[in-house]
Amino acid sequence: MALQHAASVRHRNPVEILDLRHFSSVDLRPLLEDETRTWSRLLSWDYSGSADMILRYVDAKILPGYAAIERGRIFGYAFFVYEGSKGVIGDLFVANGSRTPDAHEVEQRLLTHVIETLQQSPGIHRVEAQLLMHETGIVAQPFLEQGFQRHPRLFMVMPLSRPLAVVNSLNAEVEIRRWSDQDYQLAAAVITAAYRGHVDSQINDQYRTLSGSLRFLNNIVRFPGCGFFDAESSFVAIHKGTRNMIGLILCSRVRHDVGHVTQVCVLPEYRSRGIGDALLAANAGNLRRRSFSLLSLTVTEANSRAVELYRRLGFTTDRVFDAFVGEG
Repeated sequence: MALQHAASVRHRNPVEILDLRHFSSVDLRPLLEDETRTWSRLLSWDYSGSADMILRYVDAKILPGYAAIERGRIFGYAFFVYEGSKGVIGDLFVANGSRTPDAHEVEQRLLTHVIETLQQSPGIHRVEAQLLMHETGIVAQPFLEQGFQRHPRLFMVMPLSRPLAVVNSLNAEVEIRRWSDQDYQLAAAVITAAYRGHVDSQINDQYRTLSGSLRFLNNIVRFPGCGFFDAESSFVAIHKGTRNMIGLILCSRVRHDVGHVTQVCVLPEYRSRGIGDALLAANAGNLRRRSFSLLSLTVTEANSRAVELYRRLGFTTDRVFDAFVGEG
């Protein structure tokens, strides 16, 4: 009898998946407050800046996505953005999604709606997603069923209570200096050259062109989607003889005492000269002097050379998540 009653309740209160633009920030705020607590617990990340931006877009009715509704309450959502001929899935969150099978089913339904919408959108030929809070494989099914490529990525962390374990000394021809707003164009050229033929350019096609790299820089420097850009702990590597930029490291503040490396790269012809070590040492040293407690970064698992460098310097893997790419 109790089972029949439970089935009847579920039937009367089905989960609905509705267009996110039907709702306001008042409807979505409790869920985003829950998500902000989850980011803090899992990633030591203050998500409140991103949450505020999402709520503004929701009120402006310009954020495409879907909400999961039960008993008139939003308990899950996913959103995406259009970037030219590409769609990017920005987020997926379901309350208690890691603990209940029902919530996992809702995650699958939300993703299926988002993927189908993007695939049916005129002019969209590529879809990208990196869902940092979801452990590898957890939400892979809707992507793999549609032929997406999956690239496992590592979220790595290092306490700043001790100095970086730098082994390689910096080449005498290279100097490290602080990031400047005048570095945009040169930095974009370095990123484009550094990622040519690289696995990360398969994951993020912005790396493939100078204009794309400039958009990437603009997004991480001027918008809080990946924390708040921290110019003080961001550095560039300059070749003394030619005065050319040959490497860079960019960092954001994702909590008042946590830094996150959003970009680190060195031109191929200047690798294995201690430049990457020096950039990371300058970044970590600056954060340590300012009483930051933790530094994090993400790296593609297949990029074994970078993974080895980070481990040697003292980073450990905190979680493994997936990047997905679908084309055609």
